[in-house]
Amino acid sequence: MVPFAGWSMPVQYSNLGVGASHNWTRQNASVFDVSHMLATRITGKDRVKFYESLTVADIENLPVGSSTLSVFTNEEGGIIDDTIICKHEDSLYVVSNAGCADKDLAHIRSHLKEFQNKGGDVDLKIIDDHALVALQGPKAAAVLEELVGKDLRDFPFMDGRFMTIKGIECHVARSGYTGEDGFEISVPNSDAVEFTKLLIADPRVELAGLGARDSLRLEAGLCLYGHDLDETITPVEAGLTWTIGKRRRAEGGFLGAAKILDQLKNGVSKRRIGLVVQGAPAREGAQILNAEGELVGKITSGCPSPSTKKNVAMGYVKNGLHKSGTELQVEVRGRKQKATVTKMPFVPAGYHKV
Repeated sequence: MVPFAGWSMPVQYSNLGVGASHNWTRQNASVFDVSHMLATRITGKDRVKFYESLTVADIENLPVGSSTLSVFTNEEGGIIDDTIICKHEDSLYVVSNAGCADKDLAHIRSHLKEFQNKGGDVDLKIIDDHALVALQGPKAAAVLEELVGKDLRDFPFMDGRFMTIKGIECHVARSGYTGEDGFEISVPNSDAVEFTKLLIADPRVELAGLGARDSLRLEAGLCLYGHDLDETITPVEAGLTWTIGKRRRAEGGFLGAAKILDQLKNGVSKRRIGLVVQGAPAREGAQILNAEGELVGKITSGCPSPSTKKNVAMGYVKNGLHKSGTELQVEVRGRKQKATVTKMPFVPAGYHKV
């Protein structure tokens, strides 16, 4: 167990090491306790307008029941946090990072007060009476289908539904942070232990901790806030341009829109890339050099990949060096090692398609 954002979190469980847990998730199903994430419910008739002022998402055109990855931006276009927004008939269900919870809430509440003072109808409630349990892996759907007693093939990835599972009222989102099919299930606190026991009673399911979670998300090419994303990096530089809806590109209306829309039009000076590194693993902070040995960027995440048996990393380099196949170098403990720009994800995504 390790301290994380005021929580005590498991790095690994005693029956499986980090690598074995990673591989189990890729082949079977694992349960991650992600109750530390900040979950909020946004209500009021102006909720979409309000959240579109804070994020780059096109929530207006998001179908009811669907979710989208988005980012909260600051006035300079930097990323305050990344977030998942799920649209329901009467509310928005929003999940963001525990490590950014205080910062996110201060930011949202300051703009909320201003919005309300101008007559806007919106309210925010922190969902602190529910735990969040993630069931991830190619066998996740089969496990959950047995518990709910119905076929889930018509449940698209990135959709959210209210469901009753063994008598427990849950919010189920088909999403996750592993690159595999899976579900993030919001369960009342009083039912969380019982519900988790139901999941791990299935022989296809094991518990997994932060160690496997980090290597799984890196193989999937997914960013970790505070490492691959921060307030100095824009969504365009981070390769998250796809999160900015067509209407938002035309209309703007979010914090930092002037800079972000200019970057979409005129380009950026740095870009997020994936690397396969020869030799020792390149960790966060390692310098990225060009063929001539000049500093051109830095690593933001890196680890040995249990699935590919290669050392993979993510980082930022000068624009123009981001193309797949570009040969670069990374400096690890004073030694220069070859690194090749590689398209992410490093392993094929297993997301469910309807």
